[in-house]
Amino acid sequence: MNVQMPLGGTQRGGVTTFTDEEITIRRKRQRLTVGAVLAALLVLAAAWYLMTRGDGPQDAKAADAKSGGPGGEKGGRGGSAPPPVTVIVPGRSQVASIVNASGSLAARRDMQVGVAGEGGLVARVLVDAGAWVRQGQVLATIERSVQAQQANQITAQIAAARADASLAQSELDRSQALVARGFVSKADIDRKSAARDSAHARVRVVEAQLAETRARIGRLDIRAPAAGLILDRNVEVGQVVSAGSPALFRMARGGEMELQAQMAQADLARMRVGLPALVTPVGSSETVRGSIWQISPVIDPQSRQGEVRIAVPYTRAMRPGGFAEARITSGAVTAPLVPQSAVQSDVKGNYVYIVGRNNEVERRDIKVGSVSNEGVSIIGGLTGQEQVVLSAAAFLNPGQKISPRRAAARS
Repeated sequence: MNVQMPLGGTQRGGVTTFTDEEITIRRKRQRLTVGAVLAALLVLAAAWYLMTRGDGPQDAKAADAKSGGPGGEKGGRGGSAPPPVTVIVPGRSQVASIVNASGSLAARRDMQVGVAGEGGLVARVLVDAGAWVRQGQVLATIERSVQAQQANQITAQIAAARADASLAQSELDRSQALVARGFVSKADIDRKSAARDSAHARVRVVEAQLAETRARIGRLDIRAPAAGLILDRNVEVGQVVSAGSPALFRMARGGEMELQAQMAQADLARMRVGLPALVTPVGSSETVRGSIWQISPVIDPQSRQGEVRIAVPYTRAMRPGGFAEARITSGAVTAPLVPQSAVQSDVKGNYVYIVGRNNEVERRDIKVGSVSNEGVSIIGGLTGQEQVVLSAAAFLNPGQKISPRRAAARS
């Protein structure tokens, strides 16, 4: 069979001829090509249908409802529903007025113990820092061999003076017995009486010198002026000390401590002697109860702060020179109490967001009172009946519409 084709085959006399096998192969290839084209057209048609099948009227309405358009149930001016925001109506409650202050710990009565006499060489030191002592207890002794010899010398002088006084008294007694016989004149009696009185006076003088020497010896014992806690020891055996030497010991009378708290002038005006306070040393979880025992009568003109001294009992955490914080209860006030998450701050001061007309957010400037674990007391700016945004204030703007969701108020 001869079939004229544009390509392939055998050229014979200008005519291309194909065998039956070649014709069959070319027909199969043509059928495969047509099938591939038809399959591609079907795929394109299916894709076009899937992309355009949701454009009907009902689908348009559903799209409008989702986007807040005219056909939706939640449509509005902003094109989206107002966000739900949790609010609280705080009311008014009795809130303790707390003032926070900080300062340095110190001994309430810091006593410096030094040399009272002429001093000398330190012979013994009997206590160390951290020891509790009683009043009059010997803390250290100074060598006293010279003073002891002086005391012995004066003791001998007393014995001699007493012997002279005894002899003068005997001579006076014998002379008085001879006056009646006329052997002794009255003038001799007067002289012997004066000699006796002089001898007794010399005895009293020497006795006074002995007492003075013994007192000086007693001052060579460094004694505690009161019961208390030794804070510092600044003396060692062999050290030469005198009345002009620095203090040998430093002690806290009775072990009593205090916090010298610094606070602002406005807070200082609310303080009074006897107010309770809780003192917590830095680095310690121990809280000690104390009370104000003294309030500074002056204000530092540089810092505009005053000092309140809070008496606290001794504990191991109360170390003089350390730093501590105090919470002072200065009465109670009736005020709204809100969580700390509701209070915001900026360059203008503290504020909260409240729900105003048409559920729009409004800024309300406030004056903060005490801050505690229960919340923040608001002493100015709120009546307690407002709807206060609880915790989403940082994501809102004044004038923004919200959907308030009320939470339970604090009791």
